Formats: sequence, structure tokens, C-alpha cells
Amino acid sequence: MSYLGQVELKSSEIRRIDVTGSTSATHTLTWTPASEQSLIITINGIKQQNNYSISGTTLTLDDALLSADEMEVIGILDIGEAVTPPDDSISTVKIQDDAVTAAKLANSINTEIAANTAKTGITSGQASAITANTAKVTNATHTGDVTGATALTIAADAVDIAMLSATGTASASTFLRGDNSWAAAGGANTPAFHANVSGYPASWSAGTWTLIPFDAETFDTDSDFDLTADRFTPTTAGKYYVYGQCCASANSGNLSASGVRIEKNGSVEVKSQKEFRSGDLSADVDYQFVAAIIDMDGSSDYLELWGLVNAFSGTYRLAGYTTNVFFGAFRLL
Repeated sequence: MSYLGQVELKSSEIRRIDVTGSTSATHTLTWTPASEQSLIITINGIKQQNNYSISGTTLTLDDALLSADEMEVIGILDIGEAVTPPDDSISTVKIQDDAVTAAKLANSINTEIAANTAKTGITSGQASAITANTAKVTNATHTGDVTGATALTIAADAVDIAMLSATGTASASTFLRGDNSWAAAGGANTPAFHANVSGYPASWSAGTWTLIPFDAETFDTDSDFDLTADRFTPTTAGKYYVYGQCCASANSGNLSASGVRIEKNGSVEVKSQKEFRSGDLSADVDYQFVAAIIDMDGSSDYLELWGLVNAFSGTYRLAGYTTNVFFGAFRLL
């Protein structure tokens, strides 16, 4: 039975594009056609039929256009018909505020938002502005041993020895050095040595500074004193207290000069010297003592003790016997 009465009105929406100067067979429409039948295509005024296909927004002709061809595409969309927007065509202003819920977000984003919200007190509405670990809007206020929100304060006695990163072992007999290491307090003043002359050296030049020939040692902690070269070459760098004594003798005669000096690498560091007047019969023996603090490099620096003996009369000589002529040094801590 035929329909009686007025035919139902049906609204439609028309889309249209013009293509000129193209030499391609594929063309992108600004809408997604429902089917090939929803399109009216003319090329140079001639309607096309069954010589094209549609896939999404892509129109593909069986043959490519010539550059002089003019194509018109008209699309008819019935209202109520689903229309798929082209990719990247939805802008921010098209989305209503607070319209995107957590269910529409990827799980990884939800996890990051929850972590940031817990730390900063950001609401779910504000959380959409957070990108992976951006700067926090507010700082949490810390309590306990560390307090504050901006400038943090560590409570007294909150940091114990176990929390320090110092090397070595902390104990009642160690202390924390400036280089962040535990070291034992005190220590030995080594290297150290004490050498002496046990008699009268066989050869001695009158009135000439002469290297004193030592022949014995009371101690030598690191074997740094060479009895053959009469030279102290410490193997540890540092400041050393160095001392020496020389005993000049005229053997009941009259001395004219006596002296002693410490040399470092062949240069005089410190010396003591005395000159006598002719006929001073009381000056037949004289002791000269020197001491100094000298910096040594622990590799090539060396020390020597030199003596001076001369006489107006008698036998000029260096008088040894262990306690009269000696040379020593030790490292200062």
C-alpha cells in the first residue's frame, strides 16, 4: 500500500571541494563520506560514475588527473548520519573543561598524576597540566629530624657516625680528618735517625769546612741515613727537626776556629761558628750545636753535617767519643 499524506522531510548537509592543477589520482576530502554513492563527482563538467573509490577521507580515481583538469566533488550527508572527524582536526577549544576523565587516560599517565597529586596536593582537575615529573606547585612540609618546606633544618644530634660517608674505621682512638677519612690520633715521628762519631777522624783539613765522617748509628727507623755517604735522605715528605753538634780540639793547644753547619742539597741551612784570639790558652776544646726545622720532599732532598776546626798550636782535630759529635733528625707530625 502506498504512503498516504505528506512525505517526511529529511534534512541534509552538503560538502564541496574543487580541485585544479592536480596530476594525482588520490585526493583528501575535508569530510568522511558514508559511501561512494554519497558523492557527485564531475571532471571538466562530466559526471563520473564507477571510476573512483573511497577510504576514509581519501578519494582515489581510477586515473590521475591532468594539470588542466577541473574536478568538483560534492558530498551529501544526511543529518543523523555518523561523521568521523579527520585526524588532528579536534582542537583544545572543542573539548569542554573537565570533560576528559581518568578512565580516558593511559594507565601510565594516571600513575604519574596520582604520584604528583600525593606529593603536592594538586587536584584532579589541575593534574591534567602535569607532565612527567614537572616542578611541583608547592613543597611538602617535612617533620621529624629534617623540618621545613623550603630551607630545611636538620635537628641536633640527628646525624650519627653510621650516616657519614667517611673512609676508614671510626673508633675511640680515631678522628675525622679534613679529607673525610678516619685516622688514628698521634703517630710516630718517623723517619728518624741519630748518628755519631766514635773517635778521632784520621783525616781532617785545617780551617776548611769538611763533611763529618760518621761511623755509627744509635737508631735509624727507616734506614734513611747512609753511613758511607754521611747523608740523610728521608723517604717520607714533611717537616723535620734536624740537629747536630761538632767538638773541635787542639789537644792542649790553642784553637783558632770551630764551627758546625747543616746543609740541604749542598746549600747551607743553618750554622754556628766561633773564632778565637791568638794566645787564648783556655780554648783547647769547643762545642758548637745547631738545630733547625727543614722541609723535605721525601724523594730527593738530602741533609749533611759539616764541621770546621783550626788551631794556632797543638793538634787540630775533631773529637768524637759518641756524645761529642752527633747528627740526627725526626719528622714532625
